[in-house]
Amino acid sequence: MKINIPESDQERIVIVGGGFAGLMLARKLAKSDYQIVLIDKNNYHQFQPLFYQVAMAGLEPSSIVFPLRKFFHGRRNVFIRVTEVLKVRHDQRQLDTSLGHVNYDHLILATGADTNFFGNEELRKHSIPMKSVSEALFLRNRILADYEKALSITDYETRQQLIDIVIVGGGPTGVEIAGSLAEMKKYIIPKDYPELDAGEIDIYLVQGGDQLLKGMSEASSEKSLDFLRKLGVKVILNDRVVKLDGERVYLTQGDPIPAQKVIWAAGIRGNVPEGMPKETLAPGNRLIVDEQLRVKGMDGVYAIGDLACMQTKELPYGHPQVAQVAMQQARFLAKAIGRKKSAKKGFRYKDLGSMATVGRHRAVVDLPNWKFQGAFAWFVWLFVHLFQLLGAKNKLFVFINWVWNYLTYDQSLRLIIRPYQKQV
Repeated sequence: MKINIPESDQERIVIVGGGFAGLMLARKLAKSDYQIVLIDKNNYHQFQPLFYQVAMAGLEPSSIVFPLRKFFHGRRNVFIRVTEVLKVRHDQRQLDTSLGHVNYDHLILATGADTNFFGNEELRKHSIPMKSVSEALFLRNRILADYEKALSITDYETRQQLIDIVIVGGGPTGVEIAGSLAEMKKYIIPKDYPELDAGEIDIYLVQGGDQLLKGMSEASSEKSLDFLRKLGVKVILNDRVVKLDGERVYLTQGDPIPAQKVIWAAGIRGNVPEGMPKETLAPGNRLIVDEQLRVKGMDGVYAIGDLACMQTKELPYGHPQVAQVAMQQARFLAKAIGRKKSAKKGFRYKDLGSMATVGRHRAVVDLPNWKFQGAFAWFVWLFVHLFQLLGAKNKLFVFINWVWNYLTYDQSLRLIIRPYQKQV
């Protein structure tokens, strides 16, 4: 069955993925002389850097998502289809989706990355990922529901399993979640759950390497570690999780940690659609691309964002999988495709810096020529992320939430909202 998309004399560009890369590319090409088809399994764009604030009940999900269709009002050459891509059939210039097939002249894969459990089914089953707004909501529900249960349980070990949390992975996501949980323990739990001894809550951050925030400066790594330890987070370096059973977390060293909640932020892998040749795959399940972002050996097929791996002498494993790379690649490709010819110079990433927040007045920022930490870094982090949010309404709501939280040390979003399931 063929998906209903009007036939046109224009060449058709199919973009798979409405994340930072895919959405930016579609917006840049919206005025071009092409028919643009944007495919995503959701009808909205998600602002991933703030997932952890949804999970910690600091922001509503609606504040960090934006409807895809709203970007393209009045663009008659742009078509959005909400479906899941099942397979690429490049010999037929066709995509198989859950709604039917789509033909293409040019295909851009911007499907991003998902949580990497390294092939361990036990880790996947017993841990909580956070790569989508729905997963962030699930984590929020789980944390709050477990605190409610803990109030009624007298057995100490069982209660510890409910209130203790282990975070695996010391990158920006792991560090930001750990800091946010520590602040919740300090400011929120004593008010919301006075019957619960907040001192019994242990927050663990497990990192396989010898430093946090690998890829940032040594000063930022050391300062983030200092911030977390001062907040009461138990940071475990040079160790890794080897087993989960739903009640305890087993590391390579030491005694098991009693915890039912394990947040997995230890790695990502590319979402490569079925049908891509094996020779196009790079480590991390990414697609090998050249300087024009064309997938190796596949004419008319491109990859951008977290999925793309452009290997160079300076970057043998490709560019970092961050939003800035995705957006710069989208701008580059939009210019090249818009001109209907390859760019004279290949894609070059301009590193604008990196940052992470650990909590109120605690953040680290690495700019190309300046590195700083502390309160000023925290305000810079807030400004940059507020500026990057899509939609004036979202910016306003997030700003109001942040100001209110700053003044009151409180939020009104600690609600357990479970999805409805019809009883048969």
